[in-house]
Amino acid sequence: MEHAYQLIRDYFVFTNKRLVLVDKQGMTGSKVEYHSLPYKSITHFSIETGGTFDLDAELKIWISGSAAPFQKQFNKKLSIYEVQSVLASYVLK
Repeated sequence: MEHAYQLIRDYFVFTNKRLVLVDKQGMTGSKVEYHSLPYKSITHFSIETGGTFDLDAELKIWISGSAAPFQKQFNKKLSIYEVQSVLASYVLK
């Protein structure tokens, strides 16, 4: 593990070869889904930020062979720009 970020209940874990998304589901968070995304499979990603009064933001990551992107909602507690910068540094190597 090289970088890790907690987003409410979910996690972004950046390793030297892949991004691991840990998605806690349900009211108790007892159900957990893990997504292991090799950086070479990430075709593109985008961020969408809110306006002045809307502090929510969204990160979308597209994987080759999949039409729908992975989507994660951000709030003001974790900077979407910091996570996007780290993601870019790994994907654009």
